[in-house]
Amino acid sequence: MTAKRNPLFKSILTDNDFQSIIVFASTKDKVKQLDMLLRKSKIPAKAFHSDLEQAEREVIMREFKNKQIRIIVGTDILSRGIDVDGIDLVLNFDCPPDPEDYIHRIGRTARAEKLGTAITFINEKDAYKLGKIEKLMEKTIRRMPIPQELGPGPELDISKARPPRPFGSNQSGPRKKNFQKGNSSNRKQGGPPRDKARPHN
Repeated sequence: MTAKRNPLFKSILTDNDFQSIIVFASTKDKVKQLDMLLRKSKIPAKAFHSDLEQAEREVIMREFKNKQIRIIVGTDILSRGIDVDGIDLVLNFDCPPDPEDYIHRIGRTARAEKLGTAITFINEKDAYKLGKIEKLMEKTIRRMPIPQELGPGPELDISKARPPRPFGSNQSGPRKKNFQKGNSSNRKQGGPPRDKARPHN
């Protein structure tokens, strides 16, 4: 997790405008890391992952649905199985590799004719994934700048983005990490998502 991403992550989750939040991470281990980060920051949240017993997962989902839990952190297993209305924010800590997973994630918000917000963190290596998402949705997600106190964020050129190299392939030189926050919001049930995104470092 990057030095810029963590403080932004905590800042968003402490925004009281969002009363019901789902955070998506790509792996179970990342879910556990985020859960630990939130605990250390004294931000109440519950982690939802496969290491929990079925009964534990059912309790977490029931409490989240009843608004007893404000923040839940999980993997894509949540995006396809959760049935909760009134979610204010979906925060993608990791950009999903499959564009359809992105659609499933942001579809958790703005249900029951309500408006919602989706924010996605993007770095340089995720630019290709973002391009695939925009191609599937046939629209450009609005880029938004990171707060000035976190430093400048480079512009991401989706047109020049390339697929990530296979694991184990050689790379020359250090890779500079970028950071992008994508904010996609305002989706009514039955209608296409109206997405916003902003470049971040």
